[in-house]
Amino acid sequence: MSHDSTAAPEAAARKLSGRRRKEIVAVLLFSGGPIFESSIPLSVFGIDRQDAGVPRYRLLVSAGEEGPLRTTGGLELTAPHGLEAISRAGTVVVPAWRSITSPPPEEALDALRRAHEEGARIVGLCTGAFVLAAAGLLDGRPATTHWMYAPTLAKRYPSVHVDPRELFVDDGDVLTSAGTAAGIDLCLHIVRTDHGNEAAGALARRLVVPPRRSGGQERYLDRSLPEEIGADPLAEVVAWALEHLHEQFDVETLAARAYMSRRTFDRRFRSLTGSAPLQWLITQRVLQAQRLLETSDYSVDEVAGRCGFRSPVALRGHFRRQLGSSPAAYRAAYRARRPQGADRPSDTDSGAGPVGPPPSIHHESSVPSQTRRTAAAGVVGASASMSTDAGKVGPELYAAGRASLPGQRSVQ
Repeated sequence: MSHDSTAAPEAAARKLSGRRRKEIVAVLLFSGGPIFESSIPLSVFGIDRQDAGVPRYRLLVSAGEEGPLRTTGGLELTAPHGLEAISRAGTVVVPAWRSITSPPPEEALDALRRAHEEGARIVGLCTGAFVLAAAGLLDGRPATTHWMYAPTLAKRYPSVHVDPRELFVDDGDVLTSAGTAAGIDLCLHIVRTDHGNEAAGALARRLVVPPRRSGGQERYLDRSLPEEIGADPLAEVVAWALEHLHEQFDVETLAARAYMSRRTFDRRFRSLTGSAPLQWLITQRVLQAQRLLETSDYSVDEVAGRCGFRSPVALRGHFRRQLGSSPAAYRAAYRARRPQGADRPSDTDSGAGPVGPPPSIHHESSVPSQTRRTAAAGVVGASASMSTDAGKVGPELYAAGRASLPGQRSVQ
């Protein structure tokens, strides 16, 4: 995906300082970081796969603080380099940060700032975005992180334009990704940017992952709200909206209930949730539609009415944009994956209650994405609907020559 970025022209014109090398990738590790996220850039950039047509990077694993570094399961790691190694890298990756409530070490932040000033590409995977934000590298820029932490990132760093829908965001010289597996997507994107589609495709086949995943984080969003909203005056308005999704109301209605102007409400809502109120409301209605399609025999027209959509056409449009499937195809795929003989519970309520993503949409190949708001031309369109074999991932997905499905925001 592409977008206009004020940082893009500057990023394109910047050059590495003389002591830095483009092929050198420094991975900055901290104690308490999750081992999965930490291992992603190590595997992508640290293994020689030239026999498979993947250009070689030179990896420098650096400790962002005094070791030994303790990670998942109590494992202890000893990084071969310290912060001094970052001074040679053309790319610096922060795989994850141990706690979104703890400030990163100032020495590490200074090293990241210097690297950026000297032209290095800075990458934050998952909660690594919090480290980049603490260093001031995301100010005024678009960024993403795990959808669960996006509201906290948006609230703590209001100058960062947080988009919780994206798998990753490429803003030229600063890149961020969503949680866990999205780090693989971003690392593959970096290889693609540096060496082209063929190299990225070869690496994806070695890793046995799709060269490009379609869609974004919408399919994983739930109705959870950040803990910080509990004591905020907007909490009552949000709770009312969730209880009345079956009614037709708009953002102006919510702003009036909060005794705010639309502009003030939009700003306050975004600072608390990391999302624009209209997008949040549409997402909740689509999630409610998912629940009814899974648990009831209501027709699509009835589902639209019970989720507050003004017409079935509106439901179908938003549903396809967010999940890449029509409501009818989604229901068929969901039921095809359920055990035979499982009873579908009837749903006679108005649509309130917790909603979570169904198992079928956690398989990346099962829900081809419709072109979204900022998608580049040529993305697979409405004809790519969900089939009854949704969720089956076959080897053909990774075969050479398979068409790519752009689905991430980046500077072109």
